[in-house]
Amino acid sequence: MSDKLVPPDGPIGAEPETPVCARHSDRPTRLRCTRCDRPACPDCLREAAVGLQCVDCVNEGKRSVRTARTLVGAEVSNGRPIVTLVLIALNVLAYVVTVFQSGSPMNNDRAGLFSATSMVPELTAQGEWWRVLTSGFMHFGLIHLALNTAVLYVVGQHVEQELGKLRFVAVYFLSLLGGSASAFYFGTVCQELAGASGAVFGLMGALLILWKRQRRDISTIVVVVGINLVSNLFTNASLLGHLGGFVIGGLLTLAMVRAPAQNRNLYQIAAVAAAVVLLCGMFWLRATELDTAAEVIAEISRTCRPN
Repeated sequence: MSDKLVPPDGPIGAEPETPVCARHSDRPTRLRCTRCDRPACPDCLREAAVGLQCVDCVNEGKRSVRTARTLVGAEVSNGRPIVTLVLIALNVLAYVVTVFQSGSPMNNDRAGLFSATSMVPELTAQGEWWRVLTSGFMHFGLIHLALNTAVLYVVGQHVEQELGKLRFVAVYFLSLLGGSASAFYFGTVCQELAGASGAVFGLMGALLILWKRQRRDISTIVVVVGINLVSNLFTNASLLGHLGGFVIGGLLTLAMVRAPAQNRNLYQIAAVAAAVVLLCGMFWLRATELDTAAEVIAEISRTCRPN
């Protein structure tokens, strides 16, 4: 008679006990996290670069991974340029309204909305200050709109990706105001201004700075800016408005890029505040020169006298 050998873990053919999820004790599972090797149910597992990881390991990995940032400190993102698309939509919407009011896609400047929101320096000096901003969404005809929105889409998506949404909004609108301030301060009071050109030139100035710092080829940007500035000499476009937007956009982006990593946000906020003070000062000084309605009328008669 011989003794029957019994395996130490139990009889041959017996099923081993199924482990339970480390986070849910009532859920048996044979799945495990590839990082910590703990049992985990399907609800507690996430796809990783290699295999599946439990939610605890995934969260720990996120905390330990340093977020990639751009030159100005914005988080690196490859998403859609949401702000750029919204700005294009606002410009198109404003144009559609003026076309509907005027009944003409090319002579939409006859619309009531256009007359109430375009940049008319003498009216602005008399207190209609909203025009310095709203004029950036008005356009003289379809071609004017198409050119500005096309450049805005091409340049805007690159700048938005580098600056991030908040900084991009600051550069865009301060460039827009920079164009208005330049035309208002240095120009005559008899020229009606409209269009997103100042803001668009500001974005081109921003892109020029960003690509220069990244040691990328900037020849294309330089050529495009040069052609547009030269073309101003043969059209009714505002050279002062374009230059003002370009300078503000470029300088503000340069300040953001060169801000030290320590207290970067504080330095960048200070740069934005300085730009606001400068532009407000230009508007105020010019308005002071045109302090009364009589001075405005005198300026118009003197500078807008037909040849």
